[in-house]
Amino acid sequence: MDEPAIVKEGDAVQIHFKGQLPDGTVFETSHGGDAVTFVAGSDEILSGVSKAVIGMSPDETRDVELAPEDGFGERHEELVRKVDRDQLPEDVKVGDQLSAHIGERELIVWVRELSEDRAILDANHPLAGVTVTFTITVIAIPPQ
Repeated sequence: MDEPAIVKEGDAVQIHFKGQLPDGTVFETSHGGDAVTFVAGSDEILSGVSKAVIGMSPDETRDVELAPEDGFGERHEELVRKVDRDQLPEDVKVGDQLSAHIGERELIVWVRELSEDRAILDANHPLAGVTVTFTITVIAIPPQ
């Protein structure tokens, strides 16, 4: 009798997932779409999700609470900038993503606030600093 397959670090794994905020709001899901394939324990996906699948078997479902350091990172206030409104496209709205150059680096920033003459741009991930919960179901451990 074969032993049940168990995900080990370095295995390719296919999952479906649902990510939820502390209030239960679903912010992302793979259900209704393609399964997500990655290497368990790698940095191809959020570290907390990548580590959580280790030890799981196909068809197993697990809820995992991810602190910011294992999810979308801590918030860094130095990544928040006030800029003159006239430096931005005329049709920009709160919530829009823009590409910004800060020194030598190009960053994706979110328009957090807008007034007639100022804007607040944020290069943090929108979920930085938030503890999130993922419901993970292992679909398969494809042969390598």
